[in-house]
Formats: sequence, C-alpha cells, structure tokens
Amino acid sequence: MAVVETRELSKHFGDVKAVDGVDLRTEEGEFLVLLGPSGCGKTTLLRMIAGLEEPTEGEVLIGGEVVNGLPPRARRIAMVFQSYALYPHMTVFRNIAFPLKAQGMDPAAREEKVEWAAKLLDLESLLQRRPRNLSGGERQRVALARAIVREPTVFLLDEPLSNLDAKLRAAARDDLLSFQRGLGITALYVTHDQVEAMGMGDRIAVMNKGKVRQFGKPEDVYHNPADTFVATFLGSPPMNLLEYQDFLIGFRPEHLLPVGVEQDGERTPFTFHVNRVENLGSERFLYGHLEDFAPDKRVIAMLPSTVTMPIPPDQSHSFVVALNRIRFFDKETGLRIEAQKL
Repeated sequence: MAVVETRELSKHFGDVKAVDGVDLRTEEGEFLVLLGPSGCGKTTLLRMIAGLEEPTEGEVLIGGEVVNGLPPRARRIAMVFQSYALYPHMTVFRNIAFPLKAQGMDPAAREEKVEWAAKLLDLESLLQRRPRNLSGGERQRVALARAIVREPTVFLLDEPLSNLDAKLRAAARDDLLSFQRGLGITALYVTHDQVEAMGMGDRIAVMNKGKVRQFGKPEDVYHNPADTFVATFLGSPPMNLLEYQDFLIGFRPEHLLPVGVEQDGERTPFTFHVNRVENLGSERFLYGHLEDFAPDKRVIAMLPSTVTMPIPPDQSHSFVVALNRIRFFDKETGLRIEAQKL
C-alpha cells in the first residue's frame, strides 16, 4: 500500500489548462474516485500520476517520494485502461504473464504468479482461451489479473467498466471493490458516472475545467455540495436551483414532498403545480413549478413508491421541504453560503 499525493499539479496544452493546480492526497488502501464530465481533466491527472504525461508544474508523490521524471514501471503502479489493451493473439495465460516475462522472471515463478492471479479473479478455466472468446466482464478481469501480478502499490483505473452493459457493470463494480478491499491496495478510479462514484468511492474528487471543485465522502459531497456545479452534476435528477432575492436556494428532488409525508424539523411550504407525472415503478417523478416562489422555473420532485397518495397532473398541491435540507448559494460565484432567511 502507498499514499498518492499531488501538489499544485498542472498540465497545460498551449493555452488550455487541462489540469490546473490540483492538490490531492489519498489514504493508504483508499478507493478514491475522480469524477467529472468529459474534458474536465480527470484522465490527464491520472496519466500524470502514472508517468504517462509530464506535468507542466507541480509534483507527484507516491509513498512519500517525489516521482516526477520516473518512468511508469519505476513508480510501482498498475494501470487498467478503458480498452483493456489485451493482446488478441495471446492466450489469457500469456496475457497475464506478459509483464512478468518482460521483467525477466523465470518460467516457473511466472506460472505460479499467473495461477495465483487467475484463482483470485476466477479465471482458472479461461487460461487457454484468447480474448476474442471472452465476454466483456471476463476481459476486464484478465486486465486486472495482468495488473496485479506485478504486485503494485497503487492501482490506477481509467473508466474500466464503461464498455460493459448496465447489468454486467453493476456486478463488476461489486467484484472490483471486493478485489481491491481484499488486496488492500490504494486505488484511484476515473469515471464520469455518478452512480459508480457514489457506490464505490471512499472519497470523491469532483472535477471541472481542470480543478477539483469538491473533495470528500460521497454522502457529504451529495448532501452538502460546495457549489452549484457539484449540486447539479451529482444526483439524477439533479438538485433544484431557484433564484431568491440576491442568492440561490437548492434542494434535492427527493426532499420536495407532499404535506402529510413525515419530515423532521421545521419545514418550508410551497404550492407545487404539477404539469406531468412520470411513474417508474419504484418512484414517481413530478414535473412542474412552484407557483408562489418561482413560477417560471421547472422543478422536479421524486417520490418513492412508499408514498402512495394520488398526485394528479394539471393541479396545484401543497408540498414542503425540510428547512435543514435547503442549501444556499451565492448568485454570482455559485459557492455555497450560510443559511439565509426565506
């Protein structure tokens, strides 16, 4: 295990600041997720940690040592890419053994290492197959096995599940986490998928335009977003944001509830005109606007299936939001501010 740290790390491509002064520090054995939209700099940041990109400014430390200028193999990291990058003409056994052969390890020790990794990832029956005869999930496990035989101190994973279908991706998330926890290796995981980030990360670094906008535990990032970008990037549907006086208020769709549904503490009442109801079985989405607050702004409420009261469309209904669920943001900067009076 090792701690990974970046200090004022930047990468510029001409006038474009792909990564702009990022400070991060993992804990030993932590699963840290880099989350953000396409082009936010998360993969570039991962590649600089791996040694595949040279920083414009700043330092990368692994295990407390500055590794700037060191090649990837000297950093004791293993990286799994989105494409898996398996050799199509080699068997699974030879794919897994390839980095060990490149290191000059003797055949007997190579075989022992490959069998250890194959057993760990349930690949023993697939060792003589070629990648074209494997499913997407099996290829992903082969890529992981090839990475772990080198016994790295850090795992770097660049959207390794994005090529899998939704059902397989859910199962692969659980397998990957169990595998990482079992080995106790520090892992940095890049994704644009907020479900992956919330479900897998010990902590999340939310990135946009080359900067880390918020860094913290999933529940804190979700419930206490640092700014309007984080508030609207996390959550499906995203947080409702409404202008009020000289600031913005925000609340999650699941916190806008009909009067009569139990909520803790003081509540703020709203008249919610529902235009459309979308019933998805496990939940209902209600689309409309708050008549007495922001009549021109669309608002979404999300009701779980346990809330069974009828909410017909094209009518106004009495809804409330618990006051401790409302977040306040500066209208100019978008940064979260202290609670204001409504």
